[in-house]
Amino acid sequence: MQHQRNNTILLPGLVDLHVHFRQPGFSEKETIATGSAAALRGGYIAVVTMPNLNPAPDTLPNLQQQLDLIKLHAQLPVIPTGSITMGQLGAGELSCMEELAPYVCGFSDDGVGVNDTALMKEAMLRAKKLSKPIIAHCEDLTFGDAHNSASEYKPLERDLQLAAQTGCHYHVCHVSAKESVELIRQAKKDGVSVTAETAPHYLVLCSDGVPPGDENYKMNPPIRSKADQVALIEGLLDGTIDCIATDHAPHTAEQKLGGANGIVGLEVAFPVLYTKLVREGVLTLDQLVNVMAHNPRELLKRWTSRVFGGSVLWDVQTPYLIDPDGFATMGRATPFAGWEVFGRTIDN
Repeated sequence: MQHQRNNTILLPGLVDLHVHFRQPGFSEKETIATGSAAALRGGYIAVVTMPNLNPAPDTLPNLQQQLDLIKLHAQLPVIPTGSITMGQLGAGELSCMEELAPYVCGFSDDGVGVNDTALMKEAMLRAKKLSKPIIAHCEDLTFGDAHNSASEYKPLERDLQLAAQTGCHYHVCHVSAKESVELIRQAKKDGVSVTAETAPHYLVLCSDGVPPGDENYKMNPPIRSKADQVALIEGLLDGTIDCIATDHAPHTAEQKLGGANGIVGLEVAFPVLYTKLVREGVLTLDQLVNVMAHNPRELLKRWTSRVFGGSVLWDVQTPYLIDPDGFATMGRATPFAGWEVFGRTIDN
């Protein structure tokens, strides 16, 4: 870190392991161009896109459509994730993992839990041979709806057992429940190759403060209790949770009013976390940089053999109000609209 002119600070560029840029297939929500512009403005130097696309990146020809768009429009490195299953359905047949492997950082059916145990085990075995991670959205609604944390931690419990059996590197998406934190903590102690991410909204919000029916607070998994929030912060502090990723998920205004899950996060993640966690003494700045920059870079190096460098200059002394109308992303849904925050990139 390097301080400049008292009110600015030079920090390592951030890396987001979990974004949705919506192209190909859903460009009314976001494009590679607008998503990468938002990432740059938010201080990011690289992002990993999830496979919720049309067509899903389940074969090389389908993935190529996304790769071509990235080559044409990306303003920073955008690394795709291949889908685990054909059609990204969470069931059925596995994708063409061997042909996808050279071009993706790992495999995920994000948004859909792979709840067939035999199918997930086979996916882990194939991913292990390819030296790629399974990047898991843990959700099984047979344990209750998404507001029941068992829908997250019960499939996680199963998957950690499978990861131990197969030796696959298993990365857990958007951890939100205290039970999940404890399961991951114990798995790490047991030597399981597991890493995990959580998202900014789970760290600074809890269910007691969610306005009923407000679509700007609607995401999956949902915001949980104060006890879950405390457990997540403890997990960051002791290394159980490795990264903070935004789960940037833009939708149109009409889709949000219709109940779509997802909020945007790239342009607000660092300012919100710096303001609410660092300035209030919950984390140090070094700890925040570790989980938003250093650890994600190391994981991408492990998954892709690519090294990502670069720094970003921030003004961390001048307060401002978050205004979604000024976002570079096409999405506007955020629970942080109107918050006074510190931390704005300079020249981005």
